[in-house]
Amino acid sequence: MTDLAKLPVTVITGFLGSGKTTLVRHLMQNPGGRRLAVVVNEFGDVGVDGDILKSCAIPDCPAENIMELANGCICCTVADDFIPTIEALMALDPRPDHILIETSGLALPKPLLKAFDWPDIRSKITVDGVIALADAEAVAAGRFAPDVARVDAQRLADDSIDHETPLSEVFEDQISCADIILLTKPDLAGPDGVARAKEVIAAEAPRPLPVVEVAEGVVDPRVILGLEAAAENDMDARPSHHDDHDDHEHDDFESIVVEIPELADPSDLVSRIEDMANNQNILRVKGYASVAGKPMRLLAQAVGARVRHQYDRPWKPDEARRGRLVVIAEHDDVNVDAIRAVLAPAEAAE
Repeated sequence: MTDLAKLPVTVITGFLGSGKTTLVRHLMQNPGGRRLAVVVNEFGDVGVDGDILKSCAIPDCPAENIMELANGCICCTVADDFIPTIEALMALDPRPDHILIETSGLALPKPLLKAFDWPDIRSKITVDGVIALADAEAVAAGRFAPDVARVDAQRLADDSIDHETPLSEVFEDQISCADIILLTKPDLAGPDGVARAKEVIAAEAPRPLPVVEVAEGVVDPRVILGLEAAAENDMDARPSHHDDHDDHEHDDFESIVVEIPELADPSDLVSRIEDMANNQNILRVKGYASVAGKPMRLLAQAVGARVRHQYDRPWKPDEARRGRLVVIAEHDDVNVDAIRAVLAPAEAAE
């Protein structure tokens, strides 16, 4: 079987809240004549992203073509989860023309590329390309990459500081593995922020990479699908902080699920999330809530203190109207009692 006969797979990576699900939803609705299948990998056991994508399934990407892998990194569970999922998608009738893999925001893409060398699938699929999303505002602010001036200032005060944060390593590995960078949320960053973000990306990239500004996930599929990169055969050009390790851990990060009572007003939840992000260094919040008197479920997603919310679908007749939020932070910043006290104060007091 030649490479041309292999089923192309696009890996979509990017840090927490960079807009991966929004991009996948756009591609599902604008497949460019392709019949798509989607694998969604989430950090935490509440399938928010998969649920969002299934709600907008269309004939070219029906709900049965969307598979979720929750509460486990696919590149850490290759034999148990990833390979069987890919094989199940390849066995669909009709067979997909292209598979999209949305990694979790904490995933390192290179170990996943190595999984494509697995004997059962390496002759049948090829990595068409790795697409890395980067939040322009966050990158410009130095939140997901090393802030050189700040680190230098700290070193003047403490000679023992000679390492980067886990956040920066994840960001750098995602950039290093990419074939193209999508710079998201440029409207929030502004022209100066976009320019600064591009400088940071250029400094981190091991080779010149195209950078495309994308708002609300809208990009011509011809730009990112059909790259024919065969990334699984190009590993040396994609350096990683973890190249000397046989595997990697996510112990630097932790997620918890918080159940929250019905809300009187969505603005109350927004203010609680903002307070928690500012005072507890929370990276990401996503999930659902019930609002009194509203037949629709409230979808809430936050990156740091930046919160977005919308009503996404009606509550199902057999569904409990109770909210659940996934909260993600670096391990040392996860204080379960403090988080619950902010998001569900009545429950925490019981």
